[in-house]
Amino acid sequence: MADKITATEAKVEKNDKKPAAKKPGVFKRIFGFFKGMRSELKKVTWPGFRQVVNNTLVVLAVVIAAGVFIGLVDYGFSELFGFLIGM
Repeated sequence: MADKITATEAKVEKNDKKPAAKKPGVFKRIFGFFKGMRSELKKVTWPGFRQVVNNTLVVLAVVIAAGVFIGLVDYGFSELFGFLIGM
């Protein structure tokens, strides 16, 4: 039973934290951010030119197809409502 601590003792232990270390300056943190960003960008596997062109063409095709579909649906609804209003 001696190993158990009471709730008030736990609160006291929780509040007995060491003081936080001094935070580095603003410019040092900004420099550290860019240094870390640069090191992460070195790890990136960049796509080749051919893959970029292929992906661009796929995106353009999907955007055009979606635009045509939405345009047709819009035209259909406008004709339908025009017919219903004109009755």
